Amino acid sequence: MYSTPRFLQGVFAFEGKGLDEPAPLNPSLSWTVPAGTTGQAVYFRGGNASDELICVVLVRDGAPMRYFPVGAKGDVHVPLRVLEDLAAGTTVELWLAAPAGLNGTVIVDLGLVEI
Repeated sequence: MYSTPRFLQGVFAFEGKGLDEPAPLNPSLSWTVPAGTTGQAVYFRGGNASDELICVVLVRDGAPMRYFPVGAKGDVHVPLRVLEDLAAGTTVELWLAAPAGLNGTVIVDLGLVEI
């Protein structure tokens, strides 16, 4: 079986809009599964340099799919290991939810595979 790894990753500054109001973090944190293939999320790693809890949200086609809370000045590693297939044409994005007015920096690394 042939597969190609894909990554949504980087270091991003943010300003929180509220824990109940996730918003896109950066336009580069978006991937659409190409026609004729299937995608799978393999892992998520994240770090939070702020003094408060934040939540990185994996969004599929505009709807929340998974929530990854990242503690104050903390990090998280979540192995996803083929929880579900992402059909061709599906778009996944990383959004962020943080307390309103909170400014900080987040490091994200979402590993995917295209099959």
